[in-house]
Amino acid sequence: MLFHPAVIALIAAAVLVSMMLLYSSYYGYQIVRRWNLASGSEVQLALERRTYLISTILTYAFGFQVLSLFLYLFTADHLHTFFVGAMCAAGTLNVNGYGYPALILKILNFLLAGVWLIINYVDNRAYDYPLVKKKYLFLLVITPLVMVETATLTGYFLQLDPDIITSCCGSLFSAGTGSISSEIVSLPGKPMGMALYLFTAAAIVSGFHFWVGGKGIYLFSAIAVAAFVVAVFSLISFVSPYIYELPTHHCPFCILQGEYGYIGYPMYAALLGGGVTGMGAGVAAPFRGVASLTGIVPAVQKKLAIVSIACYLAFVLMVSYEVLFSNLVQP
Repeated sequence: MLFHPAVIALIAAAVLVSMMLLYSSYYGYQIVRRWNLASGSEVQLALERRTYLISTILTYAFGFQVLSLFLYLFTADHLHTFFVGAMCAAGTLNVNGYGYPALILKILNFLLAGVWLIINYVDNRAYDYPLVKKKYLFLLVITPLVMVETATLTGYFLQLDPDIITSCCGSLFSAGTGSISSEIVSLPGKPMGMALYLFTAAAIVSGFHFWVGGKGIYLFSAIAVAAFVVAVFSLISFVSPYIYELPTHHCPFCILQGEYGYIGYPMYAALLGGGVTGMGAGVAAPFRGVASLTGIVPAVQKKLAIVSIACYLAFVLMVSYEVLFSNLVQP
């Protein structure tokens, strides 16, 4: 497994990103401690020159961090043919104890990396870089998580053993097993479907309200995050059976396969995009009071709101198409 091209790419990129973050965090710590734009000292000038380099490095590093989530899912799904019992990425990730923790860390770091990129974008629009200390302090929080992700990812691929018989998604995502996935599957389908449409509609309406009137940003951000969580649960308990046209099939990974038109990739991209931009709009809100950002933050927030609206609308349209044109009839 270790010599599979996608595995090599993921491990190499994870190590490279970790090294880039460690390098950036070292100077980020110096910036947090010693940054003073009013000073003309040699130290300050060196930090100012360094911050341009670090900002560029982190933009590329976090950009790949965002993309690597989908590469990880693609690789896990592609490798399922090597393991007895695996039908999709669900079984591959269950081969050892590192697969699912690595996935959870990748999702978490995807969201955090997205928020950091938004803060960095806002900061770079101002002439005095008022968020320099805050964004590098945030970097010091993200870096350890990325390091843990790299270690977990490497451990997962190093311990892949094709002789292991793993579980199929039918047993992993079925009711009555007592696992977290079992609890999600056990959630009532129709109420979860109603919750999905209610929360995504609320996110779209509150986002449009903010985009038009410039008010209610915290409400919109909170609803956007809640809609993300509800949509993930609903995708497993309500939407998946319609895609598979099988009431007992709740796997969130089989939809990544060609048999189902790879519909999982645009669904997850839309869902993650809506969540991270909605969250980012709320995170940027406290900076509206900064003098050099008074005209910048509201404009960026409106852009984020419209992107979040578009993402959630695209997600709902894809879900609605799968439900309406499915041959499955739920009781």
